Amino acid sequence: MTLAGPRTHAEASRQSRDLASGEVRPRETMIRFVAGPDNQVVPDLAGRLPGRGLWVAADRVSVETAAKKGLFSRSARTALKASPDLAAQVEVLLLRRLLDGLGLARRAGDLVTGFEKVVSTVGEGRAAWLIEATDGAPDGRRKVLSALRRASPSPGLAGLWTGEELSLALGGENVIHTVFLVGRGADRWAFDVQRLSGFRPLVPESWSDAPAPAPGSSDPAQGV
Repeated sequence: MTLAGPRTHAEASRQSRDLASGEVRPRETMIRFVAGPDNQVVPDLAGRLPGRGLWVAADRVSVETAAKKGLFSRSARTALKASPDLAAQVEVLLLRRLLDGLGLARRAGDLVTGFEKVVSTVGEGRAAWLIEATDGAPDGRRKVLSALRRASPSPGLAGLWTGEELSLALGGENVIHTVFLVGRGADRWAFDVQRLSGFRPLVPESWSDAPAPAPGSSDPAQGV
C-alpha cells in the first residue's frame, strides 16, 4: 500500500519512489544508489554521491529484486550493472557505518561502557540503545538483559559485533556492554539500525533470552 502523500514541499523532498514496489516512501527507510563511473550500481548510504539517486526500500528482498529484474537500468534509462551480491554489500556497509557511528558517539560523550555503569544507566531510563558484544559471557548478558526488560522506556537492543570489534571501534579493552545515551545522536544512529534490520537480525538467533529489539523513540519517520 502506498504511503500517504507529503503535505509540504519539504516533506516531498524527503520522499522517493521505491524501484522495487513503486511505493513512495520516506527516504530514511530507503537506500540510495547511484551509477558509478563504470556504470556499476553503487550504494550511497550517506546520500552525498553525485548523480541521480535510485532509491530502493531498505530490505534484502527489495534490493535483490531491483538488481535481478534490471530495475536500476529501467529507472536510469541506461544500461547499469548491478552486482548479484548488491544486498550483501549494503549490509556490510551499514554495519561499518554503524560501528563508525559508535566511535563518533564515544568521542562526543554519548556512550557508557562497563557492566555496572551500563546496568545503572539502563535502570535510570537514560539508555536509548543497549549494544552487547556477540561473544560476551552468557551470564553477564542475561543480567544486563534483565535490567533492559525492567527499564521504562525500554531501549533498543543490538548484538551485531564481537567484543574485539567494539573494542577497536571505541578505543577500549574488552568492551562487552555498551549503552548509547538518549539524545539526537542516538536518534540519528537509529536510522541506520532500522535500515540494517531489513538485511539481517539485530541480535544473534542464539540469544534465546533476548527480548524483541524495540527501538523506542527511534521511529525514522519522525525525522532527526
